[in-house]
Amino acid sequence: MKQQALKPAAIVVGLDCITGLQTARILAGHSIPVIGIAGNPDHFCCRTRVCQRILVADVKTTDFIELLQELGPQLPQKAVLFPCIDMSVLLISRYRRQLEPWYHIILPEPEVVEMLMDKIGFLTYARKTGLPVPATFLLHNRQEAEEAAGRLSYPCIIKPPIKTPRWQAQNLAKAYMAASGEELLALYDRCAPYADILIVQEWIEGTDADLYSCNCYFNANNEPLVAFIARKLRQWPPHTGTSSLGVEVRNDIVRQTSLALFQGIGYRGLGYVEMKRDSRTGNYAIIEPNIGRPTGRSSIAEAGGVALLYTMYCDALGRPLPANRQQMYRGAKWIYWRHDFQSALYYWRRGQLTLGDWWRSWRGRKACAVFSWNDPAPFLADLGQSVALFLGLGKKKSRAHRAPAVQGESRESVGV
Repeated sequence: MKQQALKPAAIVVGLDCITGLQTARILAGHSIPVIGIAGNPDHFCCRTRVCQRILVADVKTTDFIELLQELGPQLPQKAVLFPCIDMSVLLISRYRRQLEPWYHIILPEPEVVEMLMDKIGFLTYARKTGLPVPATFLLHNRQEAEEAAGRLSYPCIIKPPIKTPRWQAQNLAKAYMAASGEELLALYDRCAPYADILIVQEWIEGTDADLYSCNCYFNANNEPLVAFIARKLRQWPPHTGTSSLGVEVRNDIVRQTSLALFQGIGYRGLGYVEMKRDSRTGNYAIIEPNIGRPTGRSSIAEAGGVALLYTMYCDALGRPLPANRQQMYRGAKWIYWRHDFQSALYYWRRGQLTLGDWWRSWRGRKACAVFSWNDPAPFLADLGQSVALFLGLGKKKSRAHRAPAVQGESRESVGV
């Protein structure tokens, strides 16, 4: 604890998600004191024991900004913020002046944050600069949806520009696939009440394994200090979900395109780009960027011997950077066991995955999304909740689903 006390704290905003849990574990592994902020203290990720404290505030509204302002004067040193969900990044950027006296905020300029986090803004920028993106239509109303339905080839993907609290409150997925014009219009009617604009995008042919990503970090001089390339092997739900099994690879096209995107706008901070290779043409298209935060697969860099998040922490504080910042292509993997079992079972039942291939895909050095021998409680809680849901014994809604706290309402601190 004496060694930890000498280091400024890392504030993980959004501990109640896998990205937050992994971020807290990685930073605590470098003897950094970690304070977590969670909207749902009942989430299985909040069972972790690596945080010194877990504070409760809605991380999708300004509730957590108010909490940070209360916490700041109590900290012995200026802390480093690690937001782990998109809305937290956006709000920290918008309130950075109020937070900067107590926190290191590692983000690009506000206008860059706004542009990259808005899929429409990014699409406009990508078209202007010649970045490869799929054919896309913006749907402001039912008439535009009908026009797009007649012009698109299928399947296609429909999604919101940004997953707002209004969207997430309906438990809507991040994207939906439509196999026909009729399906597209039905999905539009279902989703339109919860988004001012919807995006419909051509589907890039290929499997889950044709999806590549670049996790990177840029310093204040727009220099890439880390760039780590990986690809999905499986995802859950299939086709439009999030990675359940990934592996590090070398792909110079993905690396160069990602770095060019961020260097072209004077970027600073953590960045992530997902690209897909078209199995028919071999061409790559940018599916989406994520900015200002770790991602679910950030920890694959750690498994591959690259200190991605610790590099950000050291750079924020002006400390010597870790030596292990170069990807060595050792074939490290990342896995979320529960989701990957579901994904593998899906493909096995359809004859697209043999038991032998299934087993071999799990072999090798891995970073686990939830499981940890040193911190087993989140995994056990996740497993227990899954079993309860399977048996129809799911718990009632937790505090995370209540209306945001009114101004002045007290916040809770969960001891660990």
